[in-house]
Amino acid sequence: MSITVLPSSGVKPVFGDVARTRVTNGRDLLPGVDGRTHWARRMRDLIALHVSDLGGAQACSEAEKSIVRRVATLTIEMEKLEERFANAPPDHISHPDLDMYQRMANTLRRLLDTNGLQRRSRDITPTLDQYMSGGSQ
Repeated sequence: MSITVLPSSGVKPVFGDVARTRVTNGRDLLPGVDGRTHWARRMRDLIALHVSDLGGAQACSEAEKSIVRRVATLTIEMEKLEERFANAPPDHISHPDLDMYQRMANTLRRLLDTNGLQRRSRDITPTLDQYMSGGSQ
C-alpha cells in the first residue's frame, strides 16, 4: 500500500528514491507500522493539516517537518488522555496523569510556537511563462 505522509520538499535528494528509506520517501509513516490503524490515520491527518498551515510541503524545511511529526504525536497522545479524563468517574483522575498532560501541553505549545502559530499563505503567483501561455487561468 502506498501512502504519502510528507511529500517531497522539492529539494534534490543526495541519493535517488531507491537508496532512501520508505519513511524518507513518504511511503510509510514509521517502519513496520500498519498505516491503517486509527493512530496512524490520525497522525497522517494531523501532519497534513499542520504542513498545510505552514504553506505546504514545498514551503517546509525538513526541520519544520520533523517538528510537525512531534506535534502530531503529542496531539494524539493528549487526545487519548483527554478521553480517559472524560470517561473517568468524578474525582478519579490521577495526579500523575494530570502532571503528564500538563507537561505534554507545555511541550506542544513550545513546538507550535517554534513553527509559528499563524497560517502561512502559499505563493500561487504564476511565473511569467505560465502567464504568457495562459496557464494561470
